[in-house]
Amino acid sequence: MKINKKIAVSESGFVFDPTSGDSFSLNPIAVEILNMIKEEKTEEEIKTKIKEEYDVSNVILEKSVDEFLETLKEYGIVSE
Repeated sequence: MKINKKIAVSESGFVFDPTSGDSFSLNPIAVEILNMIKEEKTEEEIKTKIKEEYDVSNVILEKSVDEFLETLKEYGIVSE
């Protein structure tokens, strides 16, 4: 996955798409995930890192990360 080059992302988690004018605010975990995407981590590497840092069940982790990544794709923030 790669972040769309047109998307602006601040360190605080503010995401802006100048093409559509859409903007989003991310929570701290979402910012971590976006930073890992910037580092070109795979989905499995992202899930492993989140699992190591937070006390979360595998079911919730899988569902939450998958849904977030799908949302990023739907909004054109990331691409395969």
